[in-house]
Amino acid sequence: MTWLIWRQHRTEVLVLGLLVGIFGATLLVLGMQAHDLFPGGPARCGGNEACAASFRRLDEKFGYLENLLTGFYLVPVVIGAFLGAPLLARELEDGTWQLAWTQAVPRMRWLAAKLVALGGVTVALTALFTAVLTWFRQPFDAGEGRFQYDAFDVEGLVPVAYALFAFAVATAAGAILRRSLPAFGVAFGAFLATRMPVALLARPAYARPLTTTEPVPVGGSANQAGHSSVAGFADWTIEQGYADAAGRRLSSAEYYELEDAADRAGTNLNQFLHARGIQQFGVYHPADRFWTFQLIEAALFIAVAAVLIAVVVWRVRRRLI
Repeated sequence: MTWLIWRQHRTEVLVLGLLVGIFGATLLVLGMQAHDLFPGGPARCGGNEACAASFRRLDEKFGYLENLLTGFYLVPVVIGAFLGAPLLARELEDGTWQLAWTQAVPRMRWLAAKLVALGGVTVALTALFTAVLTWFRQPFDAGEGRFQYDAFDVEGLVPVAYALFAFAVATAAGAILRRSLPAFGVAFGAFLATRMPVALLARPAYARPLTTTEPVPVGGSANQAGHSSVAGFADWTIEQGYADAAGRRLSSAEYYELEDAADRAGTNLNQFLHARGIQQFGVYHPADRFWTFQLIEAALFIAVAAVLIAVVVWRVRRRLI
């Protein structure tokens, strides 16, 4: 059975393995150059002003690459969909399912073997790619934190969960549509349609964000208030702004009125706001919630994947193909 699965799907496995190998080797070479910019290691530079020169050189040399890597959150989806789409669809397209299900191997054992083998390859390739990409991003994470979208979606546990979700959607779509290419497209579209609501609406609500306030600092330029983030550099800031002495949050119009008043009075804006008890507030998730959020989001996608696989098993068991 293992040899048959290899013969049927070796093209997909070899192509994906080659692509992951090429991307991984490239990231290793470039990553060593990026890590060399931090002689003591990037981890010790988190929020450290002494490393400002290293971060500046990192941005100059590899800033463009960090922007390109933003799209790499789709790589796990490609891996999962590319392996899941033909799992049943190819048998149905070619009509070989009638032969496969009438041999000595029962159809449920046949399905289980294919799901475990190709699902295992999906996890292995995605985990390997994620490990290399996470290592490459260490210098960037030291300066920006891991809650940024271009970091959170390509590091930790969620890439493997994305891949399994795409694998399950593609497998289920293949069973229904009986075509590999449309099944791949459905998996890709389903992930894109799901990810944005999860990232923008669900993810911030995985836990209650913290809120902190502090007085507007005295100082700064003559015409500009200090807009420094109240949260730490690695925290995920959800919202920030200004509040009056009673804690009521100011609208943009109210803030600009104060800015105009300070300008008409010829007064330093920071001093003007400080004298009136204006505070800066920040709503944020602390950096130490990274793994908690990773576990929650991974569990969501894996749960949906499990339901879809259960549907596939039900269809094959009932022969509703």
